[in-house]
Amino acid sequence: MIRQQLKNLLGAGFLALCLGTVAAVAGTPPDARNDPEAFMEFAIAQACRSPPPAGAQAGAELARRFGGAQLLEARVFDFRGLPGRAQFRLLLADGDEVRVSRLFPMGRLRRVTVDYYRGFPKGPPRPVMSAALNAGCGVLRAARIDYDRQGRAETLLNLGQDLKQVLSRQPLNPPVPAGRDPGGILVAHVDTGVNYLLEGVSARLARDTRGMPLGFDYWDMDNRPFDLDTGRSPFFPLHHGTAVASIILREAPRARLVPYRYPRPDMSRLEALVADADDQGVVIVNMAMGSNKRSDWEALARAAGERAHILFVISAGNDGRDIDERPVFPAALDLENFLVVTSADNFGRLAEGSNWGRSHVDIMVPGERVPVTDHRGADGKASGSSFAVPRITALAARLLAKHPDWKAKELKRAIVARARLSRHYEVLPVRYGWIPDPTDDF
Repeated sequence: MIRQQLKNLLGAGFLALCLGTVAAVAGTPPDARNDPEAFMEFAIAQACRSPPPAGAQAGAELARRFGGAQLLEARVFDFRGLPGRAQFRLLLADGDEVRVSRLFPMGRLRRVTVDYYRGFPKGPPRPVMSAALNAGCGVLRAARIDYDRQGRAETLLNLGQDLKQVLSRQPLNPPVPAGRDPGGILVAHVDTGVNYLLEGVSARLARDTRGMPLGFDYWDMDNRPFDLDTGRSPFFPLHHGTAVASIILREAPRARLVPYRYPRPDMSRLEALVADADDQGVVIVNMAMGSNKRSDWEALARAAGERAHILFVISAGNDGRDIDERPVFPAALDLENFLVVTSADNFGRLAEGSNWGRSHVDIMVPGERVPVTDHRGADGKASGSSFAVPRITALAARLLAKHPDWKAKELKRAIVARARLSRHYEVLPVRYGWIPDPTDDF
């Protein structure tokens, strides 16, 4: 009965605007373009005021508090059958936007995020400042993005609780350092990019005769495939590609990288990406990535299907499920030149949380607590199918170094021939078995 009462209350539109009792007066916001810190303090104060008198009025009330802003969006998302997250977009008079998100699972407020986006004459608004708040309206973390004169995001600044102190700076799209081609086996690395400012990465980039790096950023469509995934948040980006690449570089000393940043805004660009890798002479492509949407990968299926000579080493994913029954793509695309890899422990057991499938997953390889170097240059360990994939890519690169005339068919045949049965399974969860040590070339 209590659950139903809560559902009725929240279902009526109660969006948990209350973050505490903070005194603030609604009205015209400070000039965000001249003083973004003052504007963010104002925005946080408005989000922290008491809730409106009725839940259905939540969006309109929030817009009123910002000087009569236009409400562009008001959405509620369920958590276990009850409203658990709400998000609002407000358009200010000068074309800027404020975005407020509230997380309140089971009706209990946990987190609030306030983002400020600046409007421009051309294109969508661009992210400028963000603050993540706890239930008591305390700043947990804050960030600011600085732009260059051409309007390109240049630096991400992590800020202190006062929204002014700069705790750290991160480049967002730096130029690739000059260098010379190291020679060796070309390996295309399709991921979130790589941090080529790290000496150990820059020295292993494949380059042309002018010293310009091969590869491309198909997300931003420029020649700077820097390790950055802003899909979740432009203010608190994820980094994946550098750690994955570090395994290839360590376990295949003669490999040289052709880094590609994957085209999240338009996955049809994967067709051009594969064509470019083929033009460079790539035979091995590392793709430690995937999603549930087949449509995201149709361009890859076409491009890879037309290039049977290229071996694509693909992640099975980390959803803890049988992808024969519930597919993950591109692993389930059924192409002969795909080699799908999942993570095992060191004893031949499927790693917890890793996907399997006797039809769509080819091999298991130890991918738990694998040594990596992350985007900061810090050494650590990582686990999951994403970190099993580059171990097989490195094995393929070493095989290609010994047999330079081999293509996808020969490489795949040699790799799966190393797979063996596991004493832990009467029926293997994958097609061929597991490879206990992919670095053992004997």
